[in-house]
Amino acid sequence: MQKRNFILLLMIWMIVFVISAFSVNAEEQPIDVFSLPVGFVPNVQFAPLYAALENGYFSEEHIDLSLNHSMEIDTVALVGAGEIPFGICSGEQVLLGRNKGLPLVYIAGWYQQYPVGIVSLAEKNIRTMEDLRGKKVGTPVLSGASYIGLEALLQQAGMTDADLQLETIGYAQVEMLTSDKVDAAVIYVSNEPEQLKALGYDIHLITVADSMSMVGNGLITNEKMIREHPDLVSRMTRAFLKGIQWTKEHPDEAYDICLKYVDNLKDAKNQDLQKQVLKQTIRLYENPEQTIPGASDPEAWQNMAAVMSRMGLIKADIDVAAAFSNAFVK
Repeated sequence: MQKRNFILLLMIWMIVFVISAFSVNAEEQPIDVFSLPVGFVPNVQFAPLYAALENGYFSEEHIDLSLNHSMEIDTVALVGAGEIPFGICSGEQVLLGRNKGLPLVYIAGWYQQYPVGIVSLAEKNIRTMEDLRGKKVGTPVLSGASYIGLEALLQQAGMTDADLQLETIGYAQVEMLTSDKVDAAVIYVSNEPEQLKALGYDIHLITVADSMSMVGNGLITNEKMIREHPDLVSRMTRAFLKGIQWTKEHPDEAYDICLKYVDNLKDAKNQDLQKQVLKQTIRLYENPEQTIPGASDPEAWQNMAAVMSRMGLIKADIDVAAAFSNAFVK
């Protein structure tokens, strides 16, 4: 009897010891606290990040994350210098940074399709790049993703800027199109086309993604982070990709989460438009040929480097393979 009681007490003590050990280990797990710059004002396009925060995906990975929506932060420079661990930017920014010697690495793809295109009102009957010859085409600026997307389309068609009447119009594409001040405009495919359709216009859309694969928005870090803190890079990547996947599977719930994070969204009169913008943005996350969520396509990187090299933005012999890693998405 005493022996049985002793064994029972010993088993209870062992269970308590194991539970206590797990509790201590959990308490000793450090919490990484940092801010993630996203480079734009709060918007439904950031739904996966809001979802990951709201659903606790970052917390599960022992990350205390805040989002920095300031447009004045130079994400590429700060990540490249190691002043912040991660950032959100598109592939061309990584190549531009590496061309300057910054050790940036793109570690997880968000947009699997390049989000830039050229939109026109249907009445203009512009369906191909050839139809744009001699036409007034507005672009926000002569740099960044929009301009590089335009140049990619022109190069594919054997054309140059000289074949267009190219005008810098800022981000007034909808106004410029509907007032007939330009014939077509360079846009983000999930945004301005939806605005035009909401206003009752029929449109024609030429997209980069239909012409060639290039690298859209994704999560970046630097070589030192990968070398010295691979565990944090893995945890950050997992939480980031879980937010994207959840948003793809729960678009309505993701929109509801946006109501909490996007200023004045719940009071906006264009709720249907904002929901459609989110729906079209989610389509950019998808690529039937991409079987591993978040993985980079080497061909897309080569395509982008070739376009940028022909533009004179980067060296022709830049090490493209060093600009991205799929080690953290497998």
